[in-house]
Amino acid sequence: MTASFAEGFREILIVTSDGVRATDRQPMMRFGVNAIAEDAGKRQGGSSGGGGRVGLEYFLLAGRRPEDHGREAARVALAMLDAREAPAGELPVVLAAGDSGILLHEAVGHGLEADFNRKRTSRYTDQVGQNVASALVTVVDDPSFPGSRGSLHVDDEGREARPLRLIEQGILQGYMHDRLSAKHFGTSSGNGRRESYREPPMPRMSNTLMLGGQDSPEDIIKKTKRGVFAKKFSGGQVNITNGDFVFSLTESYLIEDGKITAPLKGVNLIGNGPEALGEVDMLGPDVEISDGIWTCGKDGQSVPVGVGCPTTRVAKMTIGGTRVE
Repeated sequence: MTASFAEGFREILIVTSDGVRATDRQPMMRFGVNAIAEDAGKRQGGSSGGGGRVGLEYFLLAGRRPEDHGREAARVALAMLDAREAPAGELPVVLAAGDSGILLHEAVGHGLEADFNRKRTSRYTDQVGQNVASALVTVVDDPSFPGSRGSLHVDDEGREARPLRLIEQGILQGYMHDRLSAKHFGTSSGNGRRESYREPPMPRMSNTLMLGGQDSPEDIIKKTKRGVFAKKFSGGQVNITNGDFVFSLTESYLIEDGKITAPLKGVNLIGNGPEALGEVDMLGPDVEISDGIWTCGKDGQSVPVGVGCPTTRVAKMTIGGTRVE
């Protein structure tokens, strides 16, 4: 088992020629644990971590002590020792609350950044006011969550960072803007971010999440006869132009007859962002935001972000497994 810890602090001052003067104080902490389990020559890994715009007080919160993360990493590694080969084909997928929001971030969020739409290279270009998702789906970008990794008081152009409703009940409301794209579209900005003062700002996400619904997480599982429960992600790739994506799972389980059963290995989720949002047919009320682990890369710049979602069922998605049934 290995552990890592990093802590930093950034204080920024932004002064512009049009009279903007803004400051922000931005702490950042990250803690992570990796564990390896071995049995009869088989090895599997597990990880757990967290942090955000907090200091050492993070470890005072329930479930976030170093030993808690150690136990969680060990639990995943041990569970994966018994993992089956994943089924291949089209199945319902139940996304666990919290970190599953990375799928929303990658497969949908980047397409709602206004620079791609200004250049007309996004799947969502010219679709404001149109239906782009299931009526159950409401997506927001909200920089105001206390302590979250993607939270900001001002963006990197000195504009107030404010909650922004991107999709409301399936209807596209607008894009995320920096000053340049806001001027082009005739609207306000607040999502101009950059890795450092050496880099140009561009539209970026802060904390992007799907809001909750009315279905209990237990009912979502019970009403899924056969499918995959996606619990932890390792990341993915997305084509901004058409919305196609591939995501790898580090922890997932088979759902059989309304129950979570065997752990799975080698699971990839393959699909299209807008189509996946259109297939959302059940949403829990249990919205969670990620515990400070995600960093987003774009055009060579990396910025910290938060992601989140409730327990969510996508009625059908392609599983890139190795076992054909």
